[in-house]
Amino acid sequence: MTYHRTSYAVWEITLKCNLACSHCGSRAGNTRSKELSTQEALLLVKQMASVGIKEVTLIGGEAFLRPDWLEIASEITKAGMLCGMTTGGYGISLETAQRMKEAGIRTVSVSIDGLEQTHDRLRGRKGSWKYAFKTMSHLKEVGITFGCNTQINRLSAPEFPSIYELIRDAGARAWQVQLTVPMGNAADNSDILLQPYELLDIYPMLARVARRAYAEGVQLQAGNNIGYYGPYERLLRGRGNESEWSFWQGCGAGLSTLGIEADGAIKGCPSLPTTAYTGGNIRERTLHDIIENTAELRMNLGAGTSEGIKHLWGFCKTCEYAELCRGGCSWTAHVFFDKRGNNPYCHHRALVHAEQGLRERVVLLAQAPGQPFDNGEFELIVEPIDAPLPENDPLHFSADRIQWSLDWQENKESYSLIG
Repeated sequence: MTYHRTSYAVWEITLKCNLACSHCGSRAGNTRSKELSTQEALLLVKQMASVGIKEVTLIGGEAFLRPDWLEIASEITKAGMLCGMTTGGYGISLETAQRMKEAGIRTVSVSIDGLEQTHDRLRGRKGSWKYAFKTMSHLKEVGITFGCNTQINRLSAPEFPSIYELIRDAGARAWQVQLTVPMGNAADNSDILLQPYELLDIYPMLARVARRAYAEGVQLQAGNNIGYYGPYERLLRGRGNESEWSFWQGCGAGLSTLGIEADGAIKGCPSLPTTAYTGGNIRERTLHDIIENTAELRMNLGAGTSEGIKHLWGFCKTCEYAELCRGGCSWTAHVFFDKRGNNPYCHHRALVHAEQGLRERVVLLAQAPGQPFDNGEFELIVEPIDAPLPENDPLHFSADRIQWSLDWQENKESYSLIG
């Protein structure tokens, strides 16, 4: 019996949003046509507690645009689950922050995707960067623990060291980072996506910033599509406490995580495409039934067996870490190739190709249809590492584009990649 295999749920309580992010996987903006009623939502809270969920993160869209959001948060807290929230931070007043505290919201993650101009460009609203930092000051004032989350792409990557300094100074104590992938709006703006070979310049930068973050009391948390068995794996995935077990151990969708959409659709992970990975709807089946009896929620139960790697193809099928890794982040692989099992965003993979004198690029083949949590399809190109790169690619990323401030330069030895 696997009744208590899930422990963490991310719940999109509305798709309504006051931003228009060009990298938004859910294409948030307007409410879904049939979002759960208050009564349905509160019943779902009880079901989550009954199947063993210990922590629930409320997201949107923008969660606070749903009128009953604090009632839902309060019910989660009363049910004995830890309630958190992820927000764009545009519009959270001091009064709202105080009401969040009273409803039992314990932790908040505020999205910061660049310095002011880059963040406002990506988030589709001038002033969103300033308000996000204002929100952090409000959370700090009322005593809610907060951190930040950042999407790494060709626009934000050059500013990454400076982003760290700003969120550290704002009082963030945790920082989750992940690579932008082509889902939803990001599929329509694929020029901002990092190319797989550009990871070779991304990871030394991430490692250098991580060392400093850990030393200064900020816990850098690697998202599910960060790393994979490169030289900085234990540093990035150990959250400041490197151990022999600090490494990627395979997709946890349906094993430890649950994703819930505002209309009641249940997935094993909140990021997974809706069409391919929805196991059922809470209006039609109980949460326990969906978790226990649908293939979409059980796809990772074969971990550690030959059954658990049948879906692998391409490089991932031949990789020495195949049985442990199981193709990395299922979400990332699927939104590139319309099926999971071959993840181009892998540091180990980029290093192996470089040793062979090769590099990988992805090129858009088919556009996404324009629905929430959708994806198009890309072609994977393997070519000599010294082949001419495509012309007219102004966002091309390389190490020399990284903006290291004077403070970083003065502390170069303190936060080097050695030691």
